[in-house]
Amino acid sequence: MTIWNVLLTIAISATPFVELRGGIPFALSQGLSPAAAFALALLGNLAVVPVLLWGLEWIERLFMRWRFTRRILESVFARSRRKGRWIEQWGVVGLLLLVAIPLPGTGAWTGALAARLIGLPNKKSLPWIALGVVIAGVFVLFASLGVIHLFGLGTVT
Repeated sequence: MTIWNVLLTIAISATPFVELRGGIPFALSQGLSPAAAFALALLGNLAVVPVLLWGLEWIERLFMRWRFTRRILESVFARSRRKGRWIEQWGVVGLLLLVAIPLPGTGAWTGALAARLIGLPNKKSLPWIALGVVIAGVFVLFASLGVIHLFGLGTVT
């Protein structure tokens, strides 16, 4: 385990769309233990959530100052609320499911954006997004270990 593998695992896990779905398999492929891979990927993925939640709130307030950008944002919010009714109906449980299912288009970045667009408070959203990331991480870790074992791609320590 080198410092570069550690930093790359954190960076990959903090990247949108890839997140820990890419960070955990990368870390395992570089010889990190499953516990280290999980912890580092979790760290990278969770580090961006508060920045996203409060950063998106700041950007929203900034853009609401101008009529042109306010109209665009109001249109985006209205469309998001129509399309995201299931999240509104399920509330934080819907948000948890959106983040916890490790498929393309889901994850912490999508969860933070969805929470902002449907108007869930940041302090209420943060723990549910974090729990979703942990659940997704467990799924990805076990799936990665299963693929490694199934195809005999090496040993994991």
